[in-house]
Amino acid sequence: MREEVVRSDITVVGGGLAGVSAAVAAARLGQTVALINNRPVLGGNSSSEVRVWVCGATAHGTNRYARETGIMGELFTENQYRNPEGNPYFWDLTILETVRAEPNISLFLNTDVHEVEADGDADNRIIRSVTGWMMGSERKIRFESNMFLDCTGDGLVGFLAGAKHRIGREAYSEYGEDWAPQVPDSITLGSTLLFYTKDTGKPVKYVPPTFAKDITKTSIPLRRVIRSGDNGCSYWWIEWGGELDIVDQNERIRDELWSVIYGIWDYIKNSGQFDADNMTLEWVGSVPGKREYRRFIGDYVMKQQDILAQEPFHDRVGFGGWSIDLHPPQGVYSEESGSKHLHADGIYHIPYRSLYSVNVSNLLFAGRNVSASHVAFGTLRVMATCAIMGEAAGVGAALASFLGITPREVGERHLAELQRTMLRHDASIIGMALDDPEDLARQAAVSASSTLAYPALEQPGGEVYALARDTGLLFPVGPCGLGKLELLADVARADELRVELWETGKPENYVPASLVAEAAVKVAPGEGQWISLPLSWQPDRLQNAFVVIRANEAVSLRHAQGPLTGVLTFIKGDKPRVSSSMEDHQPDQPVVQWSMRQMVRKAFCFRALPLEEVGGGGVAGAAAAAASPYAPASVTDGYLRPYGGPHSWVSAPLAEQGEAWLELAWPEPVSFNEIQVIFNDDVNEDLINLHHHFTPFPVIPELARAYRLEIPGPGGDGWVTLAEEDDNRKRNRVHRLAAEAKTDRLRLTVAGTNGGAYAEVVHISVRV
Repeated sequence: MREEVVRSDITVVGGGLAGVSAAVAAARLGQTVALINNRPVLGGNSSSEVRVWVCGATAHGTNRYARETGIMGELFTENQYRNPEGNPYFWDLTILETVRAEPNISLFLNTDVHEVEADGDADNRIIRSVTGWMMGSERKIRFESNMFLDCTGDGLVGFLAGAKHRIGREAYSEYGEDWAPQVPDSITLGSTLLFYTKDTGKPVKYVPPTFAKDITKTSIPLRRVIRSGDNGCSYWWIEWGGELDIVDQNERIRDELWSVIYGIWDYIKNSGQFDADNMTLEWVGSVPGKREYRRFIGDYVMKQQDILAQEPFHDRVGFGGWSIDLHPPQGVYSEESGSKHLHADGIYHIPYRSLYSVNVSNLLFAGRNVSASHVAFGTLRVMATCAIMGEAAGVGAALASFLGITPREVGERHLAELQRTMLRHDASIIGMALDDPEDLARQAAVSASSTLAYPALEQPGGEVYALARDTGLLFPVGPCGLGKLELLADVARADELRVELWETGKPENYVPASLVAEAAVKVAPGEGQWISLPLSWQPDRLQNAFVVIRANEAVSLRHAQGPLTGVLTFIKGDKPRVSSSMEDHQPDQPVVQWSMRQMVRKAFCFRALPLEEVGGGGVAGAAAAAASPYAPASVTDGYLRPYGGPHSWVSAPLAEQGEAWLELAWPEPVSFNEIQVIFNDDVNEDLINLHHHFTPFPVIPELARAYRLEIPGPGGDGWVTLAEEDDNRKRNRVHRLAAEAKTDRLRLTVAGTNGGAYAEVVHISVRV
C-alpha cells in the first residue's frame, strides 16, 4: 500500500457532468485541479454504467433556443459528431477526452473519498483536505487544496465537513410552495435501474431468476406502459426507494429494482402478450441511478416560486428549463402516474449564491446537491443543468483560489468578473450581455457584404400543412418594425382567415403573452397565393412576434424549403393537465400547449415586411442592414444567445453570392493577438447523448464550415489571412495569433456552411 499527498489549487470530488464541467472550467482558467471519481468511468448517471440520457433546459423540445452552451454544449455537439447513434461507451470517451485535453487536470478514477479534515466552529468551517482510497492500486491519497467542490451527488464531502444540508421534503409552511406537503418528511425521489434489449433474429428463451418479481401481482401492468421493443429511456419509471434512505439502503434498492426488471422481462417474454420471441436482454444496470439525497444550504435556497416566476437573479450564472418533475414516493408500485410535471413559461435562472456553502467557507457544490428546496430540486436535478452549475462553480472556485478569497466574497465583490469570465467562455447565461472592457471589437463599426433585410422564407418545399388547429408563427422584429405579414397558402373555398399578433412577455420566452393586434381577411379559392395580413407593430427594442393563425379547414399553408434562424412554428394542442395531487387547481402551461415538436426545423412560407417597405419609402444599403433583426452590429452587442430575437448576423443566401463577409473597422489602427468568433449552432436543436432520439446530421447545419480571418495587405492592397478553417464543426472558436497584428480593419469571410443556407455569426471579440 502506498500513501501519497496531492496538492492542487482546487479539488473536485465527483466525476459526473457537474464535476467534469467544474474541473474543466477551473483548469481552463489556469488553476491546477485534482478531479476524483469513485467509478472507473466519468459521466455519473450518464455513463455506460448507468445510462441515463442527459436532459436539460430544452426539456426535449418543450423550451425554445434552450440548449446549453459552454462546456455542456461542447460535449453535446462533440458527441453528436462522434456518436450520433448514442453508443454509451463512445459517450464515456467523449467525456474522458474532454478532461484529458486539459493539462491542468490530474484525474483520479476508482478513488473513493471517505475522509475529510475540516476545522472551525459550526458556522465557519474550513476544509483542509480530503482522503481517498484507490482500490485497485492500493493507494491512500490525501488531497490538499485551497478550494473544494462537492459534486458527488450524495454530498458526502460536505456532510463530513459539517456543511449544513437538508434531506427530504420541506413543509408548505416553510416556503409557501404549492407542491410541498403540509408536513415535512424524509421522502426523496427514488433510484432507477435501466436495461437494454436486442433482437437476435432467432427465437431466444428466457428463464427468470428465482428472485424475479411476478409483476402481475402488482399494479405495474395496469399503471405503466410496457412494450417489447422499447429502449431503456422508456423505462425511467423503474424507480424505487423514495421512502427509504437511498444511500443507507442502496444495496436493498438495487436488489428490488433487479427483481422488477427481471420480472418485467419475464412478463414481456413469457406472458404471450408481446411479440418478443427473438428478443433478449443485452444489458442490465447494476449501479442504481440516484435522483436525490442531501441538498446543501447555500446563501440562497431556490424555491418553486423562483422557477415559475423565472426570477432574473442579479447573480445568475446559469439557467434551467426542465419541468418541476416530482415522482410518487412508492415509485414503480405507485398507482399514481410515474411523474407529474409543472413548466414555467420558459427557462429560469440559477443564482451563484446557491452554489457555495453557507457555513463551510471554501466549499462549493454543483449538481443534485444544489441549494434548493425539494420542489425546486425537481427541475434542477437533470444532468445538463447540473453541468452548467458545475461550470459556474468551477469558475467561482478558480477566481476564489486565484484571488485568495472565499466563494462568498467572489459573489459579493467580484460578481461582474465572475459573470464576464463565464460569458467569455460562452457559458449558459440568458439575458446578460458580455461587457468586456478588453474587447476591441466593441469600438469598431461593423458592416457586411449582405444582410437578410427581414424575416422571410419564400421558396416552398413541397409539403402542405392543413390548418386544422390553431398554429403559431414566431419571428423577430427589429428597429424596422413590422408593416404586414404575408403567408403562402392554398385555399379550398372562400372564407375568412383570422390572425393575432402577440408579444411573448419576457425576452427569454416563446409563448403568446399579450395581444398587440389582430386581423381578419377574406380569402378566395386558389392554390399558391400570398395572403396579405395587415398586422403592424413597432416595438421599442428587438422582440419576437408570436402570430397566432386560427384554425380554418379551408386553408392550407405551404412549408418552406428550409429553416431560418429566429423563426419557429407551433401547433396548439389541448390544455395540459397536472396530476390530481396538485390539489384543486390546474395551472396554465402555454409552453406545453404551444408545441413545436412536430415542426422542428420546419417553417411556413412567409414574409414579415417592415414598416418602411409597406409605407413605400423603402430602406436601402447600410441603413437597411442596421434596421434588420439580423443586423451586422449584432455580433458586438454582447448577447451570445437568442434573447428577444436572434442577436446574430445572418447574410443573404450564400447561393446568391458564393461567400459572405463581416468587417470590423476602427477609426485608428489597433493591435491584437486573439480573435474569438462564436458561430450559430442553432441552440434550438435538442441534442442528446444516448438513444432517446436521433438527430440526422452529425454537425449543426448553420455552423460555418469554411472561413477566413483577414486584414488588409501592406498599403491596403488585397487581404492577408491571419487564420482559416476549412472543416469547422464547432461553435466557439478562439484564434491566438503567433504574432501581434496591427490594423484598422478585420474581415471574417464565410466561404461555406455545414448545410445552412446563410452565413451566421453570433459574436466576435478581439483582444490583446
